[in-house]
Amino acid sequence: MSYRELYTSQTPFFSGYQTAYEKAHYVIIGAPFDVTSTYRTGARFAPLAIREASLNIETFSFRTGKDIETIKIHDTGDLHTTSDTQETNNRLSLVTKDIIEAHKTPIAIGGEHTITLGIVKGLGKSENTAVISFDAHLDLRDEYMNLKTSHTTFMRRINETIKPHAIIEIGTRAACQEELNYAKKQSITYITTQQIQKNPTPKTLSTIRKALTNAKQIYLSIDMDVFDPAYAPAVQNPEPDGLTTEEFFDLLQGIMDKRIVAMDVVEVTPPYDNGNTAALAAKTIFELICNMEKERKL
Repeated sequence: MSYRELYTSQTPFFSGYQTAYEKAHYVIIGAPFDVTSTYRTGARFAPLAIREASLNIETFSFRTGKDIETIKIHDTGDLHTTSDTQETNNRLSLVTKDIIEAHKTPIAIGGEHTITLGIVKGLGKSENTAVISFDAHLDLRDEYMNLKTSHTTFMRRINETIKPHAIIEIGTRAACQEELNYAKKQSITYITTQQIQKNPTPKTLSTIRKALTNAKQIYLSIDMDVFDPAYAPAVQNPEPDGLTTEEFFDLLQGIMDKRIVAMDVVEVTPPYDNGNTAALAAKTIFELICNMEKERKL
């Protein structure tokens, strides 16, 4: 039995279209985990809410000309999470490794952003990996509320323990001085919302691509709080002055690359709206998959 089979349980299929695991190109895995949440809790309910939203929005992507109905996706269900952050991330790492070794692209639905640490650990070849994170926050604190590993510190733990080739954070607009100092010292690239709003998309994409030079593989993480709360109010740590949907999807389409090997979408907190944020998260995953499929066939 694989770790994927051992540590997951079946749920409603994302998008409603299910391909057999052996034939799938993309594998969805839910991670209903929000143990370290410090403002709003409830991201553990996101995988189900996003799956339900995915059943009720149209599947054709006008940006890519692709349709989810025709793409080989397998939803392997939800991870068996625990209240132990290290154990949950260890399980995520093992499941991710299984999926990668089967030559498929894992797409995780969080849950809090801490799960990114576990998934990136499962990729291997860390010195060749670039991590791109769309996020309002840098998540580079050394410690927060007596926790060394949490949704506010995980990116620092990634930098220290995994030592990726590069970290690029996009949509930043919330940080403390400790994080800014650390980012500068460690040459971590971050692009603020204000920079994105003032510079045309091609200029921002040029900065991102420069930071990706020589990376052999890319991990893409999307924290839904990168959007302005007007578009995504139901997140764990909302921050005003965020990206519009147009800005985000333009950037997303511009950074899609055959080197992307895994992705996550995190931090939706369903109790805080009537489903709009879950629908936007489902649409984001649709666009991720359609863009990846377009790149795969080039």
